[in-house]
Amino acid sequence: MMLLLQSAGAVPTSAKELILHASTATQVVLVILVVLSLVSWAIMLGVGRELTRALRSSTAFAREIERAGGLDSVGVSVKHASPSASHRLLVRAFQFIGSGAMRTDQHGGEAIAQLAPTAAASRVETLRLVMDAESLAERDRLGRFLPWLATIGSASPLIGLLGTVLGIISAFVGIATTGSGNLAAVAPGVAEALVATAAALSVAIPATFGYNILANRLNRLDNLLEGFGTTVIALLVREGRI
Repeated sequence: MMLLLQSAGAVPTSAKELILHASTATQVVLVILVVLSLVSWAIMLGVGRELTRALRSSTAFAREIERAGGLDSVGVSVKHASPSASHRLLVRAFQFIGSGAMRTDQHGGEAIAQLAPTAAASRVETLRLVMDAESLAERDRLGRFLPWLATIGSASPLIGLLGTVLGIISAFVGIATTGSGNLAAVAPGVAEALVATAAALSVAIPATFGYNILANRLNRLDNLLEGFGTTVIALLVREGRI
């Protein structure tokens, strides 16, 4: 097709004309790259907004708990706080200690169970595992689309390379068919093929940057929850709840 346009004097002079006059295989590759680009930008914007909100709310709640004087103040904060990752982590810790940390005294009221040192250490370790599992669940929920972004960033150059190879093959087949092998005949076909590579890089570069930035935010949230879990355990030990 490109060589026929050249023979008719209609040589493409812009990227737009190269795309419009490209072979079917190259156009299919470009359509795939456009779809992948839209998906990657949707993931970056959506996950980025969700991670920013999760970091902000979890940090604010963690600081509020650190400023609390005791479990009574913590309980009030839990009831009135907005849902966040650290909030759900603290609720999960309270659910864990709620069943085994209380006993009924001789007057029928509730009192804190006094555990043996070995049993207390075991409960602390178990609580740590429970909170780690909750943190991992939060990480998986917030980062569930990041593997797609990493896949787009790594696969897009290969898809673009496929389009380039197919374009070059088509150009050389056209040259062999027409019998014209001068530079003016070869250059437009090669330029058409390289459009696919350029499009692939324009998809892969933002996706790779976006993945690294979002993965860093997710790691920051993971570290925040780990530190918050340690704070909660220290608070519970100080209050004699475990």
